[in-house]
Amino acid sequence: MSPNSTSERIEARPLRHPWRWVAAAILLLLAVWFAISAARNEAYGWPTYFAYLLDTRIAVAAAHTIAITVLAMLIGVAGGVVLAVLRLSPNPVLRTVSWVFLWIFRGTPIYVQLVFWGLLSALYQSINVGLAEISLEAVLSNAFLLAVLGLGLNEAAYMAEIVRSGISSVPEGQKEASKALGMGWAMTMRRTVLPQAMRIIIPPTGNEFISLLKTSSLVVAIPYSHEIFGRATDISAALFEPIPLLMVAATWYLVITSVLMVGQYYLERYFERGATRELTARQLASLADAEGTIPRNISVIPTTKQEGQ
Repeated sequence: MSPNSTSERIEARPLRHPWRWVAAAILLLLAVWFAISAARNEAYGWPTYFAYLLDTRIAVAAAHTIAITVLAMLIGVAGGVVLAVLRLSPNPVLRTVSWVFLWIFRGTPIYVQLVFWGLLSALYQSINVGLAEISLEAVLSNAFLLAVLGLGLNEAAYMAEIVRSGISSVPEGQKEASKALGMGWAMTMRRTVLPQAMRIIIPPTGNEFISLLKTSSLVVAIPYSHEIFGRATDISAALFEPIPLLMVAATWYLVITSVLMVGQYYLERYFERGATRELTARQLASLADAEGTIPRNISVIPTTKQEGQ
């Protein structure tokens, strides 16, 4: 018997997917090169960037941006639900109204819509309602309100399609069961369909919220310059240094969107509860007592504390 037959052979394994490692190394080198070259490039204006990164005016503008985004998203979600329900209504007039709204607000650029909202005071100064005449000067001169309405109504058109797709994902059997219980169409939507559709609606809604935050930079078209981009533009115009102030605005947007992405992750996890067939030990024991056997396709989640505490 040869020594090779008694000793364990050690075979060298070839490197798996070598081109992936080559591509990763190239990308890493490019990232390092860009970082070093940007740090040495005086045109970026790094002293100005760090001087205005935590400037009070930028921080206040960030608060205005968040306020505009939240209020516009509330209008968008509420309007989207109403438009989606109208779109699915058996009434042809309601369906037509919803379709026309979507056609207008989805078919025109958001920048054009915001410019129109800014010029609305040139079209309407007051509204005549019979015996009284209501002045619109105070409302149409409020740029913050116009920014919220302009973004909110545009967002409602997109949220309507998201809500409609979520409603359409609910099985017809759920609606039929609600009708069998004596529920009308409105009650079926409110108590059966919409709660189940939330699991489908939440992920794209989070993406729309993040996108709306960045779209708020376009409210300078109204004009409203108290948000991040508008305030950074005003400061850069005074300093004649646009690049560092643009990077300041981009940094604030990145920080806020990162926080929103974390919140979106946990919100999705919350609405995904019950979507899987994973049961706790106590639930599985109760199921075994009821059926006399434990289903093989159901996994058990070990609990770290006693149930009922």
